[in-house]
Amino acid sequence: MTLGVSIGAFKQRLPSPERALPGRATPIAITDRHHVHGRPLTHVPEGCAVAVFGMGCFWGAERLFWSVPGVETTAVGYAGDITPNPTYAEVCTGLTGHAEVVRVVFDPARCPYPHLLRRFWESHDPTQGMRQGN
Repeated sequence: MTLGVSIGAFKQRLPSPERALPGRATPIAITDRHHVHGRPLTHVPEGCAVAVFGMGCFWGAERLFWSVPGVETTAVGYAGDITPNPTYAEVCTGLTGHAEVVRVVFDPARCPYPHLLRRFWESHDPTQGMRQGN
């Protein structure tokens, strides 16, 4: 599928609903296990909490969190909701209204939330808007 726009051309502003890509009704299929450590992606163990961080490129953001002691699992995805069930290529156009994010499932007894926030703020430059990479 050719999208007809340069990747990232519209990333400095959110698209209007009329300009957003149409997407699809069916969610993109995902694996049920994390590729690096093999733990389930969707299960949240008892006593654990979930945090979602948007830091630009989700691959770099995920890598920052998956090895933190007390983090059970991580998963990448999108936040925002103009285009339903977007693909990676569609999100990269800036025409979906989504941001790349990482979902972090963690045990607050072993990894307090402020520890995750510290990792986030030490690795993220909020002045870069929607163009920060890893």
